[in-house]
Order: sequence, then structure tokens, then C-alpha cells
Amino acid sequence: MLTPENTVIGFIGTGVMGRSMALHLLNAGYSLVVYSRTKGKANDLLERGALWADTPKEVAEKATVIFTMVGYPTDVEEVFLGEGGLLQYSKPGSYLIDMTTSAPSLAVKIYNEAKKKEIYAIDAPVSGGDVGAREAKLSIMVGGEEEAFKAVRPLLEFLGTNIVYQGKPGAGQHTKMCNQIAIASNMIGVCEAIIYAEKAGLDPENVLKSITTGAAGSWSLTNLAPRMLNGNFEPGFYIKHFIKDMKIALDEAERMDMDVPGLSLAKSLYDQLAKKGEENSGTQALYKYWKK
Repeated sequence: MLTPENTVIGFIGTGVMGRSMALHLLNAGYSLVVYSRTKGKANDLLERGALWADTPKEVAEKATVIFTMVGYPTDVEEVFLGEGGLLQYSKPGSYLIDMTTSAPSLAVKIYNEAKKKEIYAIDAPVSGGDVGAREAKLSIMVGGEEEAFKAVRPLLEFLGTNIVYQGKPGAGQHTKMCNQIAIASNMIGVCEAIIYAEKAGLDPENVLKSITTGAAGSWSLTNLAPRMLNGNFEPGFYIKHFIKDMKIALDEAERMDMDVPGLSLAKSLYDQLAKKGEENSGTQALYKYWKK
């Protein structure tokens, strides 16, 4: 059992979501070693007792359970498989839990390499954005060996409330692609609904009181539409990362010979926003497409 008495946890990536997730583990009483490309993003964790590591190698040498929450599949590959990466220095019997939204094929590759070294690799991407991370109410989608999942589940319960084992390595990432595909088209609908309300002369905040609890209800409508109306486009989830996710989903769909017109349209709209300098805005900034 992975208790605070016998477990040191490593956390790599303390950005918008990772910082809150790491804090929950620290508050649960675990010794925490953190690494981030920008040390300043981990300052509050360090002030609360977390230890700083200068490299992923140092995290691997000190921790037996390591969470990663980085940006892109290239970052995941570097952290796990690169020179000085986790698989080079982690101890046999360690658990490596990647919570980044990444390519399913990369999750399988990491799992296979980890297995050769008697290390447990788990892909466990999340959904819920900055709010879910902050409130420990993330949805966590898990792929990997079921016994490894059972071992780390108590730790995942500090981070989320909807934790589902999806199956073999890569299954967590495939499930996250389903999540992102559903969000992509939904975000278009949310924005169009708000713009329609405004053009019809309605009070959009009042409209939300009616439609958020009906058949049109969604997480994005409840949580992101109010941000749109308040002009708050700060990132709970970056546009640049959502574009990355949609690109992964499009590539996977192409491999499966599947047409995804809704996803393709959403990515094209977000690509246009990114070209206008909105790549570091939150996904709710799609609203600006209609306000141009």
C-alpha cells in the first residue's frame, strides 16, 4: 500500500493544473519532489514543504511514484525516454503515471519500455480543467495493467472523483480523445448559442439560467459561458494545448479511417484564433471568433 510513511511522490509539471494536483498530494501528507521547467511555477509548493529537483533524473532517483503533467507528446517523450529521462533512472517497482493528454501510441511505447525494466507505466489523462484540478474533482481515464491501477488508485482519489479503468496501455489516452472530440463540437455550440442570444436582444446571463439545466446542459456551458460573458479569457486550459489534443485525435481517427467533420471544423476555428495571438488564452476565447 502506498502510504505517506513508505512513499515519496514525484511531480513533474506544475502549470495551471499540475500545481493544484501536486498540492493535493502534498496536503495528503506525502513527501513531494517537484520539477518544472520554470521553477517559479512551483514556488508555493516549495514554500509548503515540497522539495525541488533540478532534473527529471533527480526526481526518478528520489521518488517511487512519479506523476507527469506536461504540455505536448514531445515533452512526454523527452521526460520518459530522453537522455536523463525517467525510464533511465527510475527504480524497479516504481509507478510512473502520465496525466498529460498525449498520443495513445506513445503511451504504449512507454509502457513497453517500462515493462522491460520492471517499472509500472500508467496513462491517466484527466478532464475538468483548472476548476476540477483545484477542487480535486477531475475525471481520470486510466490505461495500463489493472493491478498497477489498483495500487495507485488511492493516490488518484486525492485528485479526482470519477476514476475509471479503461483497459490496456493507451486506453486512457484513447478515452481522452473521445472526451476532446465531444468538447470540440460542444464549444462551437456554446459560443453560437451565446452570440445568438446577444444578437436576439436577450440577456445572455438570463438565458444561461434556462439552458444550462436542460437538455443543452454541459460542463462548458455551465463553467465557460459565464467566463465568456465576463470577458475572462484566462486559461483554465490553453488553446494551444487543445489544438494539440485535436491534432492527436484527428491523426488517430485517420488511422481508423474515420471521418470527424465536427472535430475538423473546431480545430480550424481554433487554428485561426491561434494565428491571431490567442494560443495562450483559455479555450473559451473561441467566443472571440464571432466578435471579430
